Amino acid sequence: MRWIHAPFDAGRAREFARATGLCRPAAEVLARHSVGSLEEAEAFLDPRLASLTDPFSLTGMDAAVDRLLAAMHKGEDILVFGDYDVDGVTSTVILVDFLNRYGIYPRYIVPRRLEEGYGLSLIALQRALEEAVPSLVVAVDCGTGSNEPIAWLRQQGIDVVILDHHTPKEGSPLPTDCVIVNPHVHDGEGNPWFDLCAVGIVFKFVHALLKRLREADDPLAYKIRLKDYLDLVALGTIADLVPLTGENRIFVSHGLRLLRETHRTGLCALFEVGGVRLGDEITPFDVSFRIGPRINASGRLADAREPIEMLLSEDWRKCRATAQELDGFNRDRQRIERAIAEEAVAMIEDRFSDAPGFILYGPDWHPGVVGIVASRIVNKFNRPALVLGEESGQAKGSGRSVEGIDLVQILNPCADILESWGGHPMAVGLTVDPAFIPELRERFCAGLVEVTQGVMPEPTLTVSTVIGLEDLTETLLADLSRLAPFGQGNPEPVFHLRGAMIENAQPLGQTGLHSRFFVRTPALGNVSGLAWGWAPEKLPSSGSPVDLAVRFSWNSWQGRKSPRLTLLDWRRVG
Repeated sequence: MRWIHAPFDAGRAREFARATGLCRPAAEVLARHSVGSLEEAEAFLDPRLASLTDPFSLTGMDAAVDRLLAAMHKGEDILVFGDYDVDGVTSTVILVDFLNRYGIYPRYIVPRRLEEGYGLSLIALQRALEEAVPSLVVAVDCGTGSNEPIAWLRQQGIDVVILDHHTPKEGSPLPTDCVIVNPHVHDGEGNPWFDLCAVGIVFKFVHALLKRLREADDPLAYKIRLKDYLDLVALGTIADLVPLTGENRIFVSHGLRLLRETHRTGLCALFEVGGVRLGDEITPFDVSFRIGPRINASGRLADAREPIEMLLSEDWRKCRATAQELDGFNRDRQRIERAIAEEAVAMIEDRFSDAPGFILYGPDWHPGVVGIVASRIVNKFNRPALVLGEESGQAKGSGRSVEGIDLVQILNPCADILESWGGHPMAVGLTVDPAFIPELRERFCAGLVEVTQGVMPEPTLTVSTVIGLEDLTETLLADLSRLAPFGQGNPEPVFHLRGAMIENAQPLGQTGLHSRFFVRTPALGNVSGLAWGWAPEKLPSSGSPVDLAVRFSWNSWQGRKSPRLTLLDWRRVG
């Protein structure tokens, strides 16, 4: 693996260190961000709710607020149409909860993934309208490209408001005769809300509603604490992998603090099954690997209404039962995912080991988990992969790419043999007739060869800065907490640690594939380390100084904290 040392402005790093009190390594990490001035650096280190922009700055917000307020005042029947991932679930919960506070109980629906597909589908709407016909449909985390379903709703005299963040397909017309609040449709790049996911847009929508209601001296509007929704905003934002910069950074910074002491019964139940202790620091890792997957698992394998109902409920016994059910779904998802991944790896090794990329198809593979399998394949082989299961006679699945290869560019020339597809450079979803898979595989691989000239990008690791053993201190840990939360757009720093010695490497777990070890430091003594995917025999022998690529963080366990290193790579000195 090639280590890339990202360039930075040394003078700016020294200025940041002097003015903010950051230690040298932390100041150098900050200098590598798109933080051009001291004022921007201070705003980054102190993300304030007061810095959020006026929600009415978003195009379409005025019209969306007017339409919902009219429905509220007239007591109209409202349908909230959500999505089955964490972003869609939390978006739905916030909007429904807000309306419930006003004694308005909208119906809500989430598509059944295997039967009704993704987004604002006609079949899901038809199911929703069997119960009653609303006068207003509010679509959250979907709807931007749903021209036919929206036209069908309008033919029946039903108004539509869309609160979404998905980019419309190039050349596709936008839905007409409806209200759209979507920064990717109306507002260009560079504005503070461009990277919001749906739950961030819904939060700003509720903010705008409250502003309008307070202007009208509505007494309840003054009692609702808008920031109490930030725990849900943080969940959806982290899980949807949008950049944790700008307004997203503000949302997540404050939302993680709320999660630590959450009073939401449903979240407390999820924490219990996920092994998250109330009062402990909640990190993006906890959201991504302990909380989010349990919410997602229901939508992948069953019905995403369950986590919505749980997050809206205050009944502990009901919430606990649902959380345990979601935990069961998650275990099922993990078991199914492992089995598919094993088959996929065997398929590659048997038939496609020399291919520049992979299109893998199993008629029995569950379409709800193949995206996760695609990510695992890409991580293992460092080549793009499309993994397809089967649903209603069609091959359906997801693709993931490697840095430097744009899946949209590769798949565009294949659009004539695809039933449907969409996504962005690093991830796509697609549906294709199984009969066309051999041709798709051939054209996909030819496109990869053309783009890469037959040479796949080498795996790389971006290093934030170089440190010595003397830099591993509690001061650095405290300064890293000021740079957090880490995630997309603000990755956790990777340090090039010079001249370290790995000592007492022992197997971690029963597989023997991972290790724990110690590194001796001047300030902290022996610091424990974890090496995922590195068996003890693959680590350098004790007593030999080496350079390590590591992350450095606090490890919290049962109320106690200790420093920890996470090994990503190593190489011999010189």
